[in-house]
Amino acid sequence: MPDELRTALPTNKERKAAGRALRQRVKRDDLGLWRPEKDRPDPIDLIEEAHAGRLDHLIPVRIGRMVASPYAFLRGAASLMAEDFSSLPKTGLEPVICGDAHLGNFGFYASPERDLVFDLNDFDEAHPGPWEWDLRRLVTSIWVAGRHNGLAEATCEDAALWCAGAYRRQMAGLAGRPLLARSFDRMDIDRMRQEMADWSLRAEIERSANLARLRTTDRALPKLTRERDGVRHIVDQPPVVTHVSEEERERIIDGLQAYLKTLPPHWRRVLSSYVALDVAHKVVGVGSVGLRAFVVLLQGNNALDMIFLQLKQARRSCVAHFVHGDTAWHAHQGQRVVEYQQTLQTVSDPLLGWTTVDNCDYYVRQFRDMKGAITVEGMNGSALMDYGRICGALLAKGHARSTGATMLSGYLGKGDRADRAFARFACGYADQTEADHQALQRAVKSGRLPAEHGI
Repeated sequence: MPDELRTALPTNKERKAAGRALRQRVKRDDLGLWRPEKDRPDPIDLIEEAHAGRLDHLIPVRIGRMVASPYAFLRGAASLMAEDFSSLPKTGLEPVICGDAHLGNFGFYASPERDLVFDLNDFDEAHPGPWEWDLRRLVTSIWVAGRHNGLAEATCEDAALWCAGAYRRQMAGLAGRPLLARSFDRMDIDRMRQEMADWSLRAEIERSANLARLRTTDRALPKLTRERDGVRHIVDQPPVVTHVSEEERERIIDGLQAYLKTLPPHWRRVLSSYVALDVAHKVVGVGSVGLRAFVVLLQGNNALDMIFLQLKQARRSCVAHFVHGDTAWHAHQGQRVVEYQQTLQTVSDPLLGWTTVDNCDYYVRQFRDMKGAITVEGMNGSALMDYGRICGALLAKGHARSTGATMLSGYLGKGDRADRAFARFACGYADQTEADHQALQRAVKSGRLPAEHGI
């Protein structure tokens, strides 16, 4: 093992120079190139490949959600994008990335201190990888969402530019700060209010924040559970919420017992005082539909002391296949999700942990813990620009928490050359996303893929 604390590291000046030197390897203008490979795989083939190992009866729900719009398609197409991005120019800088960065993967949640914070909030695909992939996916989601909202192309371009520019400026700001100080940078609701220029987005943030504060276990109990013989039970809402068999229930509770060992000692002691009342399978997300995801209702000291935990199946990241040497060392994919979530987020759910059930890896987190999202549908142009700017800055913050911030800042520079390249890419790949969405529509219409709509 290397002796890190005795090894001299390059200075910031040397790292900046190394970053600028990367422009000889990948010109910043080249970041704007998108041209599909001649042997590009059929997107429908890749969607079908992603169904391997999923619950067959939920695949029509997944397709129904993806076919709803180009933006919904983008949300479920992280593996397709990774395939496309793998052939594009990249600098070789590989921090921990989200792997599924888009406008819908940012949101509110409760910090351990019960403050409302805003950050990246989905890490199923998190993995060390090219920083460019996250920013490409994020700016593309802005352009696709803008078109879906009926905005002009010039407005979509401005929003993508604002996002890429915010990423660049935030990276430069963090690169100039002490390493430890970078790890404390976070976006809470008060800071969001201060940074918002668009009044309609301010109103949406207040609405979403207020809803997030209400998304707690005590508020969820009347909606998700019923009392029977003095005991709370989860209510079936097929196909979204369905009970598991008694045998599977026992295996899941055994898995939660093992999960307790992955928690810090204090939280392990706290959760050890709860008892599991009920277990159900609950469909979540778009890209995750069909993977196994369970909610467990637990009770503490009395009938008012209840929490929900969620177990969500974790599989190998779609990024891993394309990264040389597969730099994620985790044998357990739930552990990978948890540790990379804690890398990318400034503060995380204190009950994050992992376990194994029936030879499947899972990560475990709180369910209904003041989580909330900004509604992208219907955003006007100025709101989309403001929101894209916030997401771009948060993405840079996440990347800077692992490695390469100073080199990356040196590569991006002070001007907007890279910003404009990412905006050009967003436009081209938005066209590709819409074409792939149309291919999915044709596959559904022809009967190749089943779809259940509106679920």
